[in-house]
Amino acid sequence: MGNLDCVSDEDAFWRRPAEGAEPPPPVAPTAPAAVSYSGPPRNTPPPHGWRPPTVENPLPPRKLPGQDRERIDREEQAATILTRGMGLFAGAVLLVLLFILCGRALF
Repeated sequence: MGNLDCVSDEDAFWRRPAEGAEPPPPVAPTAPAAVSYSGPPRNTPPPHGWRPPTVENPLPPRKLPGQDRERIDREEQAATILTRGMGLFAGAVLLVLLFILCGRALF
């Protein structure tokens, strides 16, 4: 290791003790200083008649148009049929590809 003679007195506290030296005695914990809490600072009341600023009340909401539940059901049914059809088509394409790959591997 290098020479530690250049360590200043400020850094002496952090220096490693010499080999074989006794460890320093443990430092006894000190009790914290008793500080009394005087509570939060006093608040000055607002002037007489003061009110927080108000915002204009918005208009009541408009009535939503009625829903055609039968039309919604028909459109959901059509979307379900289309989704299932696309799934069947994709499954069939994958099955054909699987047969082709397996056929090439076996023959």
